[in-house]
Amino acid sequence: MRARMPAAALLAVALPLALAQATPLRAAPDPAGMPSPAAPAADAPPPAPEGQLPDAVRPTAYRLDLTVDPAQPRFSGHVEIDATLKAPSRFVYLHGRDLAMHRAVAMVGGKPITGTWQQASATGLALLTFPTPLPAGPITFAFDYDAGFQDGPAGLFRVKVGDDWYGWSQFESIDARSAYPGFDQPGYKQPFTLTLRTPAGLTAVSNAPETGLTHAGGLDVHHFAPTPPLPTYLLAMMVGPFATASGAVPPTPQRDQPLPLRIISTRQNAGQLSFALAATAPIITHLEAYFGQSFPYPKLDQITAPIMPGAMENAGADLYEDSLLVLDDKATTAQKREFGMVVSHELSHQWFGDLVTPAWWDDIWLNESFANWMGYRIGNAWRPDLHIADGALAEGFAAMNTDALLAGRPIHQPITRDSQIDAAFDSITYGKGGHVVAMIAAFMGDDLFRDGVRHYMAAHRYGSGTSAEFFGAMAQVSGDPRLLPAMQGFTDQQGVPLLTFAPAESRSGVVFSVSQSRYAHLGTPAPDTRWTVPLCVRLGTERQCQLLDSPSGHVWFQHGSAADVLIPNAGGTGYYRFELPPAEWHRLIESSATLPGGEALALADSLRASFQAGRAHAADLARLAEVMSANPDSHASAAALSGMDQLDAWGLFDKPAALAYHRFVGRLYRPLLAPYGFNPRAGAYAGEDAETSQRRAQIVARLAGTARDTALRGQLLQAAKAWMAGDTTALDPAWYDLALPIWLADARRGWNWRNSAGALLDKALASQDPLLRPAALHALGTSGRVEMARWLLDEVRDPRLRTPERLHLVGAIAATPGTAGFGYGWMRDNLADLLKGGGGIFFASRLPQVLSGLCSVRLADAIAHDFGPSLAGKTAQLELDRTVERVADCGRLKDARGTEASVEIAKLR
Repeated sequence: MRARMPAAALLAVALPLALAQATPLRAAPDPAGMPSPAAPAADAPPPAPEGQLPDAVRPTAYRLDLTVDPAQPRFSGHVEIDATLKAPSRFVYLHGRDLAMHRAVAMVGGKPITGTWQQASATGLALLTFPTPLPAGPITFAFDYDAGFQDGPAGLFRVKVGDDWYGWSQFESIDARSAYPGFDQPGYKQPFTLTLRTPAGLTAVSNAPETGLTHAGGLDVHHFAPTPPLPTYLLAMMVGPFATASGAVPPTPQRDQPLPLRIISTRQNAGQLSFALAATAPIITHLEAYFGQSFPYPKLDQITAPIMPGAMENAGADLYEDSLLVLDDKATTAQKREFGMVVSHELSHQWFGDLVTPAWWDDIWLNESFANWMGYRIGNAWRPDLHIADGALAEGFAAMNTDALLAGRPIHQPITRDSQIDAAFDSITYGKGGHVVAMIAAFMGDDLFRDGVRHYMAAHRYGSGTSAEFFGAMAQVSGDPRLLPAMQGFTDQQGVPLLTFAPAESRSGVVFSVSQSRYAHLGTPAPDTRWTVPLCVRLGTERQCQLLDSPSGHVWFQHGSAADVLIPNAGGTGYYRFELPPAEWHRLIESSATLPGGEALALADSLRASFQAGRAHAADLARLAEVMSANPDSHASAAALSGMDQLDAWGLFDKPAALAYHRFVGRLYRPLLAPYGFNPRAGAYAGEDAETSQRRAQIVARLAGTARDTALRGQLLQAAKAWMAGDTTALDPAWYDLALPIWLADARRGWNWRNSAGALLDKALASQDPLLRPAALHALGTSGRVEMARWLLDEVRDPRLRTPERLHLVGAIAATPGTAGFGYGWMRDNLADLLKGGGGIFFASRLPQVLSGLCSVRLADAIAHDFGPSLAGKTAQLELDRTVERVADCGRLKDARGTEASVEIAKLR
């Protein structure tokens, strides 16, 4: 049914009876506008802003009364916004996207003045026009409207799970405007008072505690306490027949009362919420100790949604993708690592991001970069046995692959248009930014860096802050003014420093010269860029740290020996790549089996980058793989073959070399599996030591994947067959990603592949399991068979297949050898539909990434030709430019070094 608009008299500030008697909702009118109540005036509105609103109106409080029934396609709302108008005007710019606006009123001195609502841009800029100028001073805007739920995780969205409908909100970055009218930008922080009207018996969740439940018009009316000051993107509202696990975080030295805590998910997950409930409490305790203050909100709810891509830090009401919270003690090490990192990341935002927010989107990097670093740091403190911390460095080194491109951006960049905002949520912000924070923290020392964070937080509590203010706090606490240009050099400049080391003559100790330049790929001229680099180097056990603020310098080890191995990035915390003379490369590679995880990651990244720049050889990468694959640290061993894998994926090896590489991987990893053993049955390794479990998973993945080990693949195939036949104990969820593609490849050899593919698709769509469903769909999307890809995209119309899942299938097909050509053409021909939405937060901005695995100058030109005109000026333009450059760079590398690499790798035994 469609509900009537709520009466304004039920809100905290009443409007006149004429406004309270709102007309019933009708079929949605054109969201771009509504009929004008008065003849147009001669004067015109000021120019429409493309990004930040003019500071003509400052909101001070919101009151929202929404009727939300997820089983219906639309919801309705009444919103009041108290504000201050700085100067008289007939025109007010604010935000609202695709809202069917029924009434827009300004209350001035108790008198309603009806205005005209017009959506002025596709991104949701809206214009209110009034018949006469509104006076400067206090004002209340009031709106009655309805809008449609989204299919994907953006705005107010809904999903059917089993037989039940649920609704959630996901407002970052600029999707709050699709759920309610407002001034939708982060610098405005004000309290929100929310009322949610829902069908009887449903649970409603928001940022603040629920203060009461009443009933009106056959609906439950959920009343929530006013929130502390928040920006629009941190408001949360969730409605559905949720399952809930409740508890509390015990008092801490920073908080004298228990903190109410709930884990909330859809019904079928009711039995798998206890792990998250128990594990969240100590993470909160660690965070309170770090920040030196209590959790900033009166309660904490952690909610899951099946199509949420990642997680969102709504104040007091974090939202997560199901698999991040729905797990138990039998989960894999990788799952537990992700839980610890992501939950710590989102909860650190409750202070750094919610309590203190960015003044504008150009400083969102500070929120995300700091939280990324904190996610790994606090996650590691929560469970040291999981070795979570080095994952931050792996993410940072991966970001260098993007940062090395000429097409890109610095971490901190001006944002002048709405279309630029979502592009700021990329690997540069998370990976590079987090790594830069780690580098500064390591250079300053953990305690001093923490004191700087506390100083910054105290100055901006419940307000907004900027990068300059954060840098200033660090410089003030450290007492070292050089830190300010060091940090700004990394945040305000694009690119990766390359530090080139060489032995230098010395009368005592060991000395290395070091010079800096900007790293560049083969055939790309490096721009002349300089940094103040916090440089930490180790020779044997002697560690030296200094700021390299000139083009070149020296590192002197007083107690070093010429026989010691030089570690150019001690601890791996430095955001730079290094280059060494051949002898030093050799010594470092030969020591890689015993390097700590962070240093091993730095070595693997720099050696592969040296090959891409035209210096190191494929044989060097092979030797690193051979030695470092035996490193007992799971982060180090995971990186051992990363360089070789990249060359293989790019197609740099000819057929004999590719076969030699696959045999080489099998030779390395079969002996490594022996002490671990392998049993694919469910629960076979429950309760096992975390590193042992992770090493087995890595080894099995290498043997079943790259090496295509017949015996191991046979084990996985038999387990998958039994599991598909109904034996749920035959296959542990840890092996879904490996076993299901093997089963599908075997089953599709039959005369009717559709029966097999259909059985797996049905198994996926009949399940709400947060591991099974995506694994099965991914297996279908990465089959490598064009006929199956065409069937999935052009014929499958199962209503259980959710819009984001269908879009992810497009990406999988386009990124998989065998179907890449078909996927490319399908994306090109259906681009307009792909860009319409439904994929959720940032889908459109990242769409071109699925083509990044191609490797040809010709294909780079084709991508620019086929996709450039449609993406020009849009959020995805930057990612398209990066993709074109990646594909062209790879093509040039393949042309220049493919034959040489193939000859070297073909010799492997």
